[in-house]
Amino acid sequence: MHPDTETVARVRTPARAARRPLPPWLTLVAPPFAGALGVLLLWWLVTRLGHVREFLLPGPGAVVEAFWTLHGYLLSQTLTTLLEVVEGFALSVVVGVAIGVGIAAWRAIERTIYPLLLGINAVPKLAVAPLLVVWLGFGQVSKVVMVFLVCFFPIVISTATGLLSTPPELVELARSLSAGGVRTFVKIRFPAALREIFVGLKVAISLAVIGAVIGEFAGADVGLGFVIQQAGANANTALAFAAMTLLGILSIVLFYLLVGVERLLAPWTRRT
Repeated sequence: MHPDTETVARVRTPARAARRPLPPWLTLVAPPFAGALGVLLLWWLVTRLGHVREFLLPGPGAVVEAFWTLHGYLLSQTLTTLLEVVEGFALSVVVGVAIGVGIAAWRAIERTIYPLLLGINAVPKLAVAPLLVVWLGFGQVSKVVMVFLVCFFPIVISTATGLLSTPPELVELARSLSAGGVRTFVKIRFPAALREIFVGLKVAISLAVIGAVIGEFAGADVGLGFVIQQAGANANTALAFAAMTLLGILSIVLFYLLVGVERLLAPWTRRT
């Protein structure tokens, strides 16, 4: 005999009740942790089973040992690179958003400045880095300017694109309510453009770390780029990998901090 529907429902209900959803923090942390663990495992297998010499590709253990031995030195160099990244990125946000607003507001500015921006962005930053050292010295200023040059173009493009793609029905609504140009910008156009603006900001924050390292490669006596350059010259690949790992961690942390700011300031930009 087949059990009736009521009996089946009674049997299945406890089983369904036992399946509880995973905590939100676990669903966020578990996938990247599993991915990082898989990369480390593959790395360890290549160095162990591939018979690769340690001075060519150090194993994870050698990198951890190098970091543990010089953790104070590496963390101080990380702080130096972080300051360069944050200062250059902040400057690029201020200038980039202002230029993007000007391009979206006045066609004359778009026709005048846009070709110049394209030309500046097309110049290889590796070619500019030594000149910045000559002009601004070996200090932090040349690295901040390099970060600015790498970051500001995506911010300009995303800001102008976001402001120019405001839904026309919202603009018409503002006009019907007799809202002025400034109020329309503050209340409608800029909030509607935040999604595009944050896309450019997230691209720029990833490039900011690269810009700081390029500046340090060109001429510096501090920073993670300097550490990588010196470690490579001394064939200390474990130290170089430790510095590169810190650069990767720094980039990831800054990116997700920016994602948190986006969710705080513009919660409507979340993906559906």
